[in-house]
Amino acid sequence: MQRLLQAIYPNQCLSCGEVTGSDAGLCATCWRDTAFISGLTCHLCGAPLPGDDDPDEAPDLTCDDCLAIARPWARGAAAMLYRGNGRRLVLALKGHDRAELAQAVAPWLARAAAPLYEPGMLIAPVPLHWLRLFKRRYNQSALLARALARALEAPFCPDLLVRARATPRQEGLGAAARFANMAEAIRPHPKRRHRMAARKVLLVDDVMTSGATLAACAEACLASGASEVRVVTLARTVKDT
Repeated sequence: MQRLLQAIYPNQCLSCGEVTGSDAGLCATCWRDTAFISGLTCHLCGAPLPGDDDPDEAPDLTCDDCLAIARPWARGAAAMLYRGNGRRLVLALKGHDRAELAQAVAPWLARAAAPLYEPGMLIAPVPLHWLRLFKRRYNQSALLARALARALEAPFCPDLLVRARATPRQEGLGAAARFANMAEAIRPHPKRRHRMAARKVLLVDDVMTSGATLAACAEACLASGASEVRVVTLARTVKDT
């Protein structure tokens, strides 16, 4: 039966749609064009760092961005860089009606999140304002968070946080403007606040740039009694060097 289904519905690359010989998700070309993060990384955002030290022996290294900007969360990670095929996959999930990608990329996200996750930790997404949710029809971060929770067999709360006001898009804004844009934009859901009391929370988003949105979410969790917040994103933007 599996061979018959494979013949009728052969595995296709998540990015280009070409038929692949495996269920790895990407064809060889797109896999080569996807910058998965490995090796030494910033312990706060997951950005790759130079050096060939053992990551297990250098667990608290910090990138320049996280040295310059205070992070309200304790640890962070990302699965891939927001460039090349990684950028195309994020944009497809976010704006091209490719909701099915969330489940397909869940193994990559789970691999990045594994060092952060602890049993009992609550997984929650970065929220969308209801107007944007109405236009898009789904919250890509919630789809990623749900897929991650399934992969880790972890507790999941899709509406732990709410976006209290519609914020302008962050694209094209500098770091200071992004943080100002998100000021007081995120609040705990009044009926879900109790779920994070004295509990660690793992926040999930599709991409981290300045960290302003994740910071607003983390602050809302901590103000509601969360004992600690950690963050994981599918992709991380980094400066070209």
